[in-house]
Amino acid sequence: MSPNMASGTVMNATSSGGSNDVSLEEPKKMTREDWRKKKELEEQRKLGNAPAEVDEEGKDINPHIPQYISSVPWYIDPSKRPTLKHQRPQPEKQKQYSSSGDWYKRGVQEHSIATRYRKGACENCGALTHKKKDCMERPRKVGAKYTGMNIAPDEHVQPQLMFDYDGKRDRWNGYNPEEHMKIVEEYSKVDLAKRTLKAQKLQEELASGKLEQVERDHNSEDEDEDKYADDIDMPGQNFDSKRRITVRNLRIREDIAKYLRNLDPNSAYYDPKTRAMRENPYANTGKNPDEVGYAGDNFVRYTGDTISMAQTQLFAWEAYDKGSEVHLQADPTKLELLYKSFKVKKEDFKAQQKESILEKYGGQEHLDAPPAELLLAQTEDYVEYSRHGTVIKGQEKAIACSKYEEDVKINNHTCIWGSYWKEGKWGYKCCHSFVKYSYCTGEAGKEIVNTEASLLEEQPREEEQMTKPKTLMEIHQEKQKEKKKKKHKKSSNSDSEGEEKKKQEKLKKALNAEEARLLHVKEIMQLDERKRPYNSLYETREPTEEEMEAYRMKRQRPDDPMASFLGQ
Repeated sequence: MSPNMASGTVMNATSSGGSNDVSLEEPKKMTREDWRKKKELEEQRKLGNAPAEVDEEGKDINPHIPQYISSVPWYIDPSKRPTLKHQRPQPEKQKQYSSSGDWYKRGVQEHSIATRYRKGACENCGALTHKKKDCMERPRKVGAKYTGMNIAPDEHVQPQLMFDYDGKRDRWNGYNPEEHMKIVEEYSKVDLAKRTLKAQKLQEELASGKLEQVERDHNSEDEDEDKYADDIDMPGQNFDSKRRITVRNLRIREDIAKYLRNLDPNSAYYDPKTRAMRENPYANTGKNPDEVGYAGDNFVRYTGDTISMAQTQLFAWEAYDKGSEVHLQADPTKLELLYKSFKVKKEDFKAQQKESILEKYGGQEHLDAPPAELLLAQTEDYVEYSRHGTVIKGQEKAIACSKYEEDVKINNHTCIWGSYWKEGKWGYKCCHSFVKYSYCTGEAGKEIVNTEASLLEEQPREEEQMTKPKTLMEIHQEKQKEKKKKKHKKSSNSDSEGEEKKKQEKLKKALNAEEARLLHVKEIMQLDERKRPYNSLYETREPTEEEMEAYRMKRQRPDDPMASFLGQ
C-alpha cells in the first residue's frame, strides 16, 4: 500500500466524522493561565467562597468529588458538562413497587351476575375465576354446568403486589378503619347501658329512702377515670406546673450509692440508666440479707405486704374478667372482704373434696406420714459436742429407728440378743448365754459360764503333763539343735559388725568427696562467667546411698539457727 492511499483513507475518515453531530476530536490543550484560573476556582469552591458547580439537571456538585468521577470522558461526549447523573440510580433499572394503599381485594365483584353457564367456568358453582378443584363452595349434587342455575358471582382477580422493605413490614397495610369504628360503637353502647343502669339504681335507692342525696364534686366520668392507676401521679414522678420540670427518682444525698456498696466487678449488676440494682450486692460476702441495709431492688419487691397486695391485684383481675365490678384502687375495702370470703370458701371446698375422695377410695393411713426429719434422718438443728463426746450446745440428734423391730427382749432377758460376743459366738450380756431362746439366769449364769471356761483351760495343761517321756536320743537331738542356733547367731553378729565398718568407711570417703566438690563449686562461683569451664564431660550416674547421706550432712539449711557456726 502506498502512502498516498493511506493518507486518502485518513482524510475520508475525518471528513465522514465531521458530518456527525458529536465530534470525537481530542479537546484542545488549556493554556497555563486557564489552568491556573481553573485551579483557583476549585480551591475557592472547596473553601466555600465560590458557589458550587451545577450539573445539567440543576443539582450542585460537591467540590470535593474528584474530576475523574464528575467529568464526562471526551471520547463519549466532550460537549457535556460535568454531572453526577451516572452515579445516581438509573430509572430504567429501578424496580416498581406497589404503593402503600394497594392491597388485595376481598369479596366478589358487584354488578356482574351471570344467568347461564359460561365455557371454562367452574363446573360446580359456575364462577369464571377458578376451576372445580379449587372451588370453596359445597359440592352440588348436580353442578351448575348441567343445571345452569344459581351461577355464583366471580371473585376479584387478585393483583400481583410487590412491596418494598417498609411495605412488607407495615402492620396496618390493608386494614379497614371501619372495623375499628364498629369496636368504638360497641364500647359506647356498653358504656351507655352501664350509665342508664346506674341511674336506675340511684333512682330506686332514692325512692326507697335508703340513700341520702349528697352533692358530689366529681361526675361519674371522673370517678371512672380515677379507678385506673395510670392517670394517678405516682410518687417520685409528679409534674410541677410552675417550674415546668419533671422531678423523678430523687434520693437523699447522704445515702450510699448502690454501685459503691460492693466494688467487686462480679457482684450485682447496676443499670446506670434506670439506677436499678436488682440482685443483692452482698450475695457473695456471706452476710445475712436481713442484717444488711440494702439487699437489692428484688428484695424490696418480695418483702412486707408486697406479695399479699400482688395476690389481691391478681384476684381483682380474675374477678373482673368473670363479671364482678371490683378494683384495687377504687374499692379496696370491698375487694379485701371479697378476697377473704373467697379464700375461706376455697379452703372449705378443698377440704370437702379431700373428704369425698377419701370416703370413696380410702387411703387415710398413707396421708398420716411421719415428719421429714424421721424420713430423711436430717435436720438443721445445731449441736455442739466437746472432745469427750458430751453435748455442749443444742439438743442431741435422736437416733432414727429402722423399719425392723428393735429392743425386743424375750424370756425375761434384760439385754437384747447380740449384746454379748465371745470366741465367735453371739449371746446375751445379762447372763452370757449363747442360746437364743433360753431363759435368763442372771449373775448365776455368768458364774457357771466362767467356771466352765476355766475348766476347759486346765484340761490341755493336764494332757501335756500326761504325755509320754522323751527318749535319750530325742533329748540329744534337741541339744544339738540349740547349739547350732547359738553358733548361727554369733556368726550373724560378727557379719553385721563387719558390714557396719564397711559402711562407715564408705561414708567417710563420700564425705571427703562432698567437701572437695563444695570447694570446687566455691572456686568456680568466684570466677567470671565467661571463664567458667563447661560440664559436658561430667559423669552422669545414680548417686549411692553413702553419697546421698554425705550430701544431706553437708547441706546448709538457711532455717537452721546453728548454720553460722558450721564453718568454725
